[in-house]
Amino acid sequence: MKRNWPSGLLLVAALLLAACGTPTPYQPVVDGFGYAEQPLESDRYRVSFSGNSLTPRETVENYLLYRAAEVTLEKGFDYFIVAEEDVERSTQYRTTYSGVGAPFGTFYGTRYGSRFYGGGLGTATSRPISSYEAYANIVLRRGEKPADNPEAYDARDLLARLDPTIVRQAAH
Repeated sequence: MKRNWPSGLLLVAALLLAACGTPTPYQPVVDGFGYAEQPLESDRYRVSFSGNSLTPRETVENYLLYRAAEVTLEKGFDYFIVAEEDVERSTQYRTTYSGVGAPFGTFYGTRYGSRFYGGGLGTATSRPISSYEAYANIVLRRGEKPADNPEAYDARDLLARLDPTIVRQAAH
């Protein structure tokens, strides 16, 4: 009986990785994913949120606003104004190869960017995998939010509205 250990181990590893894949939770930056802030002046901050490829753009944008509201209240202010914002999409192509590869029989592999994991001959299928990073430069203010400024956000109101959608980091 011929045993196909290398391809069997690769399949098990791929299944384990797929089972562990979850969107980036609301957390400080860990391994490049999560939120961060940087003071620019006493009342100005740059806030960012970076999600992995399983985190939808809308979630990244909501987590960014949520963090901006938290920073606003932590610093003793009531509302913030978005002075500048952007969402960047990063796309990598995942290429999966399948076919016959000596000496292990049918073999599967995956290419991320310029690295190939696996071996063999056969067909290749590529698909784009996108991730999003959002940032905003915010100006912190005290008092009542101006009703005529669409770039102004009441921090308490925003936290209350977004809180039910926030998925936090699991406790270890």
